Amino acid sequence: MRFGIIILAAGASTRMGTPKQLLEIDGKPLVVRAAEAALGSEGWPVVVVLGANAERIRPCLARLPALIAENPTWAEGMASSIRAGITTLRQFSRSLDAAVVALCDQAAFAPKTIAQLVEAQRTSGRSIVAARYAGKNGAPALFLREHFATLAALTGDAGARALLNGPAEQVTAVDLPELAFDLDTPGDYERWQREAKT
Repeated sequence: MRFGIIILAAGASTRMGTPKQLLEIDGKPLVVRAAEAALGSEGWPVVVVLGANAERIRPCLARLPALIAENPTWAEGMASSIRAGITTLRQFSRSLDAAVVALCDQAAFAPKTIAQLVEAQRTSGRSIVAARYAGKNGAPALFLREHFATLAALTGDAGARALLNGPAEQVTAVDLPELAFDLDTPGDYERWQREAKT
């Protein structure tokens, strides 16, 4: 299966008060960690969608073999970034079988996360595979090509939530409880740093 990966990193980080894409964990900005995790998987290409603070974030990605998609309508919500990412993937390659959509603020996101989603698709045959944590389906998630047009037409801030919680014959989930922890506030970041040291 040929698949590309979209890293959503366009948000304004209003609750964090500073661009969380640039917060460092183990000496690397979050957005770099996410991109490197994607690049360490079987997926290609990797698209990083930037929006707010793009001029500050772009330089730290310069040395990585990832495509940058700038989303001028990032303030509209997550759907606009998914649209930008899927459009870039489709322009890069018309022969992709699937796309993985991931967030840049899940510090536990890793190459094995992507491998688990791909394996679940192979074994289940479902057209959507979502990570499951905190009692619901969420990102990262894998979508087969049949959903590309729907992803390219999403609107609002819910992203692909409706797709991820669609009918059971279409969606399967992989339990990934470690992804429940994302970095939205200074308290989240402090907690992650504390727990990483223990």
